[in-house]
Amino acid sequence: MTTFNRRTLLVGGTAAVLGGPAIAWAQAEWPKGPIKIIVPFPPGGSTDPVARIIQAKMIENTGWNIIVDNKPGGTGAVGSAVAAKSPPDGQTWMLTFDSHILNPAFATGLPYKDSELFNVMLIGRTPQAICAHPDRPYKTFAEVITDAKARPGKVSIGVLGASQALVLMTLIKKENDVDLNLIPYKGGGPLNQDILAGVTDVAIGSLTSFSPHIRANKVRAIAVTGDKRTPALPDTPTLIEQGVKSFPSYSWWGVYAPTGTPRPIIDRMHAELAKAVHAPDVTQKFIEQFNMEILTTSPEDFAAYQKSEQERWFKVIKDNDIKGD
Repeated sequence: MTTFNRRTLLVGGTAAVLGGPAIAWAQAEWPKGPIKIIVPFPPGGSTDPVARIIQAKMIENTGWNIIVDNKPGGTGAVGSAVAAKSPPDGQTWMLTFDSHILNPAFATGLPYKDSELFNVMLIGRTPQAICAHPDRPYKTFAEVITDAKARPGKVSIGVLGASQALVLMTLIKKENDVDLNLIPYKGGGPLNQDILAGVTDVAIGSLTSFSPHIRANKVRAIAVTGDKRTPALPDTPTLIEQGVKSFPSYSWWGVYAPTGTPRPIIDRMHAELAKAVHAPDVTQKFIEQFNMEILTTSPEDFAAYQKSEQERWFKVIKDNDIKGD
């Protein structure tokens, strides 16, 4: 697993600012027109508002004409293909979600290759949350496992299809020798509706989507999936703390560019992205709205993180023959 330490984050967030001649070249030669940020999902969720918050701050900082262009479809594959096939001139970028890196494992005949997209920045991340309906007796996920071992196949858990949550829960079933009834959903809306209605006993999803329901006591947080507790839920233990065999898992947001985009332009965009994300008002919104841990990594650290995550999760998908639909 790639570790993000303080030095790594400081280097990632400031290297582009110190780029000297490269930044000066990009300043003079670019941008040459409107900058498009492709979001490969529809409005709603978290990726679209993250992009629009950054867009507004970058326009304020630079005066550039920046457009957010939603290209939904195929769990992000449609928009990813548009970004990958765009001219590598610095006028097109993509801001996407963690499910993007699982597409090659779940989908056959993708209209793009990972190699056609260049890692620019891992903006930030948040652990996923596991929640129980308040009428269920579970106070921890360890109690879910105990119950499921006593009643194999009877405890239902809502998960998004073709997602990291699906892969994580499949891994947990195998590593903890427990028969959990995983119910896949095509979107976060239906998943949330069913856990709120008690159709499923438990659900796993982004902390962002569950937070309002946790605060309203409509669901009970029983675990988080990171390697440490999150400030948003300081009293909720991690799976690791509960003795559950699993890997740390995070939802994250990242920026890509078409491969071949000149590095001076990458560096200038990286600098402006970091400046926007670290603006106090933007950071506050990301923490309050998305419980985001701000990272703003270097392109190299983002690429290394993607590689390690794909190696980990692709093996679980292959070993367990997990289907995306």
